[in-house]
Order: sequence, then C-alpha cells, then structure tokens
Amino acid sequence: MSDDIWRRRDNTDSNDSSGYGTDFGSDFGTVQFAEDSTAEPILSFGDADTGNLPHWTEPATGELPSVEDDTDVWGTFQEPSEPTRRPDHITIGTDPTDERRRASRDVTADFGMDPSRDITGGIPRSGRAPQVRRSGPRGAGGGTGRDMPTAVTTGLILLAVFLGAIVWRPAAVMLIVVAVVGLAAVEFFSKVTEKGYRPATFAGLATCVAAPIAAYWIGDASLPLVFAFGFLATSIGFIGSSSVHSGPMPNVAITNMAMTWIGLLGSFAALILRYSVNGGLAHVGTDTLFMIVVGVIANDVGGLFIGASIGKTPLREWISPNKTIEGAIGGAVATLVAVVVFGSQNGTWNSMGEWIALTIVIAVMAPLGDLVESMFKRNLDVKDFGTIVAGHGGVLDRFDGFFFVLPAVYYLMLVISPWS
Repeated sequence: MSDDIWRRRDNTDSNDSSGYGTDFGSDFGTVQFAEDSTAEPILSFGDADTGNLPHWTEPATGELPSVEDDTDVWGTFQEPSEPTRRPDHITIGTDPTDERRRASRDVTADFGMDPSRDITGGIPRSGRAPQVRRSGPRGAGGGTGRDMPTAVTTGLILLAVFLGAIVWRPAAVMLIVVAVVGLAAVEFFSKVTEKGYRPATFAGLATCVAAPIAAYWIGDASLPLVFAFGFLATSIGFIGSSSVHSGPMPNVAITNMAMTWIGLLGSFAALILRYSVNGGLAHVGTDTLFMIVVGVIANDVGGLFIGASIGKTPLREWISPNKTIEGAIGGAVATLVAVVVFGSQNGTWNSMGEWIALTIVIAVMAPLGDLVESMFKRNLDVKDFGTIVAGHGGVLDRFDGFFFVLPAVYYLMLVISPWS
C-alpha cells in the first residue's frame, strides 16, 4: 500500500476504534478486514448458515457446504453411462468455415497387412534388403555355387528331349513350349501367393497357356484378343471382393505382369515355330529355335565359368553381386563361338553377318532376362522360383533368359529373313 493511502487512512479512520477498518472515501467505502472478529459478515444471505470465514491458522472444521436445489445438475454423473461406439473415422485439423474433412479409417485392418492388401500398392522396407544370392548365377565371381554334376546331367537330359522333339515334328516342340510356359506360370503364381499377394491365378494361368497355343494356331493377330480377355477376367474377378482391402490394383497388376512376362514373351517361341508349318519354310522355325537354345546355353555356361574365374565388376550389385561384366563378356564370346560352329551346319542361319547379328541379340538379351528375374526375386526375397529342375532351380529360373531372347530373335528374323 502506498504512502498516500496510509496518509489518507490516518485522516479518515479517526472514528474507527478497532483499527481493522479502512475508509477509502465515497468511492470505495470502508473495507472490513478478516481479523476484525466484531465486524458484520460481508456476504449475507439472510440465514444463519453463513458467517465469517475462519482464519487460515484455525484447524479445519470438516463441514461441507450444503446445496439445496430441485435440479440436481450432478446427478447424471452418478448414473451408469451408455457404452459408446468408437468412430471409424478421424478428424483432421480444423476448418474456419466449420466444415471438417474426415478421413475414413478401418480400425480392424491395421494389423497383419500383407502386400496385396496394401491399397497403396506396396510395402515399405526398413533398412537394407537382405542379400539374396541365386544358386549358380550367370557370371558368378568366386565360385559357381551349383551342384555341377547334377546341373550338367539335367541340362543334357533337357537338351536331348528338345533335339528329339525337333527331329520328330514341330508339334512335339510346341508341346514343350506350352509345358515350359505353363510350369513357369505355376511357379510364379505359387511364389507370389506364398509372399502374401492374391493374384487371379486361374485367369492368369489360362492366359499364359492359351497365348502360345493361339499364336501357333492363328498367328500374332490372336495375341491382343487373348490378353484382352485375360485382363478382363482378372479385373472383373476382383469386383466380387468384400472391400478395397482385397488389394485389387496390386493383385491385378501382378497377375498381368505374369501374363506379359511369361505368357506373351513365351508365345514368341510358338510364332517362330509356326514358320515350320508353312509350305516351303519347313525348317526355318525349328532351325531358329535350335540356334536360340545353343546360343543361350553357351552364354550361360561361358558367363558362369569366366565370371567365376576372373569376374570382379558387378553388372548391378544391388540385384545380384555375382553377375559380373567379365562374366557377360565371357558369355558373349562363348555365344559367338557356339553360333558359328552350329550355324555352319544350319540350313537357315548360314552366313557370318547373320551369326554376328544373332550373337549380339543373344549376348545382350539373355543377361538382361536373367537380371530382370533376379530383380524380381530380390524384391520377393526368394532364392529361386522353384525346384523342379534339379541343379538349376525352377523352370522360370532355367528359362529366364529365353523369355527376353525369343521376341528379339523373332523380329530379327523378320528383318533379315535368313532363309532367303
């Protein structure tokens, strides 16, 4: 309190004998302090229930205030409340226009999400992906990693079956093509299903098998219709799903990926073979398929052993650290040697220019096909797509390079017409 107030108190409190009252004039009146035990209560409700506030030094009385009113506003808090349902949405932010944006959220779908049920189309990976190494990579450095006796035995058996089919008739080779495409598709759909996707397996498998049959029977004009029906069957099938969390987009995408990679690219073997059923070109299709098989095998074997011996520079380390540039060069040299040796005995591919062109196509496309398959396996975190081909993995693992070589050689054949 300032000196002026105290001076004013000295002038205005002459009639206050208690010493507890202070007169501040007409503006505020006299203030009674709590220490004045004789003072009248400041608040009075006309009853005896109120009085002076006890001094803070006095012990507690234990008395509780009584509230008498007809309306008990606190009564509802003593009654059991109804169970409330948790909302299936969350409110994001505030809006000055009093309009709120709500984001739908299914609280029951937050756990155990597999990649196909992620409606954004993928699952993030934390940390570095594990190093998955393929058994017996093309161009491997530091060792072959294969059971070589088993791999060689299996390879010779497959080659003998293929040569026997060529000698017999083109239809027998066609059966091998359909079997390879069908088994590769089965392996792919089985593996992605194992990893949590839910592809339209029946529609995808039917399309993969129908594509080479239609190509052999009708020609390349049939392929757009086959794959159009395949896409329609795949996408329409997901309309019957219970919700968007069935993952229609990633599952339709991975089904169409198999149809394109295995069914479409594999059907070029049938298109090449179809030349052998036309008059005057009876050996063109089988001769070309034979050169493809010889070239891809030579590329695989040459890349394997050269890469294992001197390979040091990876082609794409994050995909497959064991596939090296040195192995790819060794595979290209081995391909050229094989194409020249067997081409000299071939009635269709019989000139150096054709051999070089065929070598370039095989030496480029076969390693690319192998890298693409390794990339998919790395993404799925698997070593091989199957085990049916002893020493090589699965059918898709053994014929991965062929799927990229076939369309390239088919169009090379159309351009240079080696039979002319």
